[in-house]
Amino acid sequence: MKLVVPKEIRDGETRVALAPESCKKMVKAGVQVAIQRGAGVSAYFSDEQFIEAGATVEDDLAALYGAADFVMKVQPPAEHPAQGRHEVDLLREGCTLLTTLYPTRNVDVVRRLVDRRVTTFATDCIPRTTRAQAMDTLSSMANIAGYKGVLLAALELPKYFPMFMTAAGTVFPAKVFVIGAGVAGLQAIATARRLGATVFATDVRPEVKEQIESVGGKYVGIELKQDARAGGGYAAELSEDDKKRQRELLVEQCGMVDAIITTALIGGVFAPKLITADMVARMRPGTVIVDLAADGGGNCELSRPGQTAVEHGVKIVAPLNLPATMPHHASLLYSRNLTNFLLAFWKDNAFALDLTDDILKGAVVTHDGQVLHEPTRKALDGAGAR
Repeated sequence: MKLVVPKEIRDGETRVALAPESCKKMVKAGVQVAIQRGAGVSAYFSDEQFIEAGATVEDDLAALYGAADFVMKVQPPAEHPAQGRHEVDLLREGCTLLTTLYPTRNVDVVRRLVDRRVTTFATDCIPRTTRAQAMDTLSSMANIAGYKGVLLAALELPKYFPMFMTAAGTVFPAKVFVIGAGVAGLQAIATARRLGATVFATDVRPEVKEQIESVGGKYVGIELKQDARAGGGYAAELSEDDKKRQRELLVEQCGMVDAIITTALIGGVFAPKLITADMVARMRPGTVIVDLAADGGGNCELSRPGQTAVEHGVKIVAPLNLPATMPHHASLLYSRNLTNFLLAFWKDNAFALDLTDDILKGAVVTHDGQVLHEPTRKALDGAGAR
């Protein structure tokens, strides 16, 4: 089987889907690996490192894609500026693609994959189960986002994070409020604590209280009248009554702190608007909001994804694709996740396509000209699918 890893083409994307250490494991298992020249340079992996790991390095992308049995990518396929064609159209018909896809957001790409009869596995659809934990790219990348988000908050805040006792008197620690205690939120709490801040955190899932406290945060929350667990470690949308009570909590808490880190996503995709323009207007001037849900539209009503805005003296930072700002470790972790996925189903020198397996069944989006992922089918129907 020929595994192909192309260079990413999205603006600002510095990661690569396969690192040399994982490439070596693939080759040892019997996978033939081919890398596009320069694919790992932005992540500080040279072509020579891939060659030493047993891969071939090739220049002709069209030939590379055309000979691929299995393709690994970081970003969803897109129009290739140098090729003048869409990446999906470059793929060999009937090949297998493993990539981050967010298929309900990228229905046009899904249509192309169906037409090309590509078997597509979305890393963001891999079930969040114990068995699939080592394949979980969402957790790996969210960990980086939570860490980097707090560094951005510390950089933008016009105050110290830690307490300092100086000859000029004591400076008290910053107060940080983290909204959402998934992987990104827990890492944000831990990082803010390591920087010396006093950290408060909330989540609609009350069972995460112990996790928040285990990394040094103080839990604040409401008693829900309706269960907000969606399964798989995700939160569901709240009832109208619970939303009202949650807003009251957020208004009170956001007015007391120096920095706010938002990480909330519904089902891992949709970012609910938790911080309104009116709430921002009530915050103390100098407060910093870092909206880590910007890729999903943002948790703050005033967030401008990919930009930094100042409203009522409050700085709102809405970064996109934070993992790409740490490409070396982000690529290492992402690569390990994808390698664990492929090798888990590697049998007799082939990828065993068993769509009754719970991991493959959950992660598959397209196969044999059909959309097998139910939420994507509904999204296609809503978008006027053919």
